[in-house]
Amino acid sequence: MFENLSEKLQRVFKNLRGEGKLSAENMEAALREIRVALLEADVHFRVVKQLIENVKLKAMGAEVLTALSPSQQVVKIVREEMVKILGSHQSKLRMANEPPTVMLIVGLQGSGKTTSAGKLARWLSKNGHSPILVSVDVYRPAARKQLSVIARDIRLPVYEGSAEETTPVELARGARREAMQTGKDVVLVDTAGRLHIDEQLMRELSSLKETLAPTEILFVADAMTGQDAVKSADEFHKQLGITGVVLTKMDGDARGGGALSIRHVTGQPLKFVGTGEKFDALEPFHPDRVVSRILGMGDVLSFIEKVEETIDQKKAEEMQRKLIDNEFTLQDFRDQLKQLSKLGSMESILGMMPQVGPLKGLKDAKVDEKEFTRVVAIIDSMTHKERANHMIINGSRRRRIARGSGTSVQEVNQLLKQYAQARKMMKTFSGGFMGKRLGKLKLPFFGGQP
Repeated sequence: MFENLSEKLQRVFKNLRGEGKLSAENMEAALREIRVALLEADVHFRVVKQLIENVKLKAMGAEVLTALSPSQQVVKIVREEMVKILGSHQSKLRMANEPPTVMLIVGLQGSGKTTSAGKLARWLSKNGHSPILVSVDVYRPAARKQLSVIARDIRLPVYEGSAEETTPVELARGARREAMQTGKDVVLVDTAGRLHIDEQLMRELSSLKETLAPTEILFVADAMTGQDAVKSADEFHKQLGITGVVLTKMDGDARGGGALSIRHVTGQPLKFVGTGEKFDALEPFHPDRVVSRILGMGDVLSFIEKVEETIDQKKAEEMQRKLIDNEFTLQDFRDQLKQLSKLGSMESILGMMPQVGPLKGLKDAKVDEKEFTRVVAIIDSMTHKERANHMIINGSRRRRIARGSGTSVQEVNQLLKQYAQARKMMKTFSGGFMGKRLGKLKLPFFGGQP
């Protein structure tokens, strides 16, 4: 997400750094380029106008133009203003004083509402809550069936309702009653959608709001629709009073203008973003981290949180010891790849890295996800002795391994070369400057003690 905007803004700042001294003229030129970059990224024109005015007011001050590092000052100002527009701080879900908390999931048909309800239920479950799902779309049996399938896949309960419960309000009441009886603390109500906003839909949602008094009304919008998503969110808010937005398909939107516009236009925070098809591909929205990624500063905090959530602590500590003692084998290499695949797509992981120094350009690296599967197959075709000591893998062994894994000798040779490079790199990371810095942040991968 934000690839196009990020690339253009970083080019503007690079040009500023090339100037010996900043002047009113080259600052105006830079602000024009920033304005164009934001508009081309599909950011709402009112948001762009406000941002440029604020940046200009601060950046044209004497303390910036005469600073030792004026371009860095400009980057700092742009960052602060973008964070402010996005809402400054992460907006967390609100919980009712007495359980169960009711959350209405609303939005237009096709926006990813039902899938988002499942993802949110999974996220809540992983973060100490006990949710139950219910679909109140009485018009489309397929929608209710879809939610039941999702609930089964994520192993969470769904309220199916009785034959007597034929209206949305009756189904929602039944789910709340079920939650109270079974000790569930959150009820996620997946509402009906339409292809467009109409009076019947709003009347139905208003009735649910009045009956359930939900703590959250979350509007689900498709990021790929750009400003249409912002417009729909604004209309829903005016008629229903939404409390937050979930943007889906952010991984497919290289512009990201909708995300940068929603808070300013609706006054309501962006709470979650969907970053893929898997049920764990839902992330809380952190304005400061997102802006850092846009400006090429990376998002190491999100990367650390993802690693701490996914990586087995004991295995990480054992791997650290092996790296230090130079005992990192092909079996360990295989295990590391398996662990790494749990973090999500390599594209999303590389996007979190700061685009500076040796990591610059890393986000543009093309990673073939199928390569992981091929590498694992090759290592699985090796004997225990070969995995423990790659030095014994001669020509005949390589031919046997290639036949067993359905690959070529060249691919086996390539793997062994990659393994040697990975071994060298990971040892450098674990003991060098990067490892020490990440270790202080208590990241198990790099020697931190959780």
